[in-house]
Amino acid sequence: MRAKETAGIIGKLDYKNPGIKLLYWCLFAVLIGISLVCLLPPLWILSSSVKDIKEFFAIPPTLFPRTFEWGKLWDTWRELDFTRLYVNTFMLTIGKVLFSLLFNGILGYFLAVLKPAGSKLVFVLVLWTMLLPNTLGMVPIFKNIIDFPVFGVNLTNTFWPMWMMAGANAFYVIIFKGFFEGIPQALIDAAKMDGGTRLSIFFRIVVPLSKPVIMAVTIFTVNAAWADFFWPYMVLKDKNMWTVIVAIFNLKTAVPLDMQFIALTFAIIPPALLFLFFQRYIMQGFTFSGIRG
Repeated sequence: MRAKETAGIIGKLDYKNPGIKLLYWCLFAVLIGISLVCLLPPLWILSSSVKDIKEFFAIPPTLFPRTFEWGKLWDTWRELDFTRLYVNTFMLTIGKVLFSLLFNGILGYFLAVLKPAGSKLVFVLVLWTMLLPNTLGMVPIFKNIIDFPVFGVNLTNTFWPMWMMAGANAFYVIIFKGFFEGIPQALIDAAKMDGGTRLSIFFRIVVPLSKPVIMAVTIFTVNAAWADFFWPYMVLKDKNMWTVIVAIFNLKTAVPLDMQFIALTFAIIPPALLFLFFQRYIMQGFTFSGIRG
């Protein structure tokens, strides 16, 4: 039987059974309902952002706007200085992506390919970090941020703390490890015979073969960085360093409600577009890394 006829949970032969066919459409309807529940709030925010003030506060509210005031978009952008907020958020995001790919990828390579003595213990410790609640490390991490060990510098009002935390993500390490273990060992051995060092093998052999998992981790990191609130709020005290999410929170009492909706629209659009255009890479990264949904 061809692979395409058996791909997925329900194959073509199973689908011919009336009971399984009914179950399939019931599950499909449930998933459609869940999707609508998840999509309606952001869609309502997007539609409400262009309504005039009278329709915005109308009871009952309208899902599809009858009036459009496109000028409010530009007024909000200019008043809240979204150009600076976007630049700050992009700087935070780019740094987190670089740190996430480099350091988590190297640790995954260390655990999956190099496998020195003690690597299994290191992997167990990495797994243990996922079992610890995030609140457990907040105080010691913040103390290290305001007085960085050895150097004794204060890292507040910089992106360095968020960048470094992105470089120590156990979930990404596991994804990289699972993917790297699927790379044929013959390629690694051939590179060693040609005189390649451990790092040169990583950058010249492993990384070019890892585009799906790199894209998946990149998308996850971008979405996490764009939505990150707690640590940017704690670290970025200077208004000129605020990211989009921090600015929206701090300005919630300083601007009208309709302008807040427009600001939320500006915050939603970039990660939504990123996910829509690159969602297939997420599934590829999970599939090739051995993680199944």
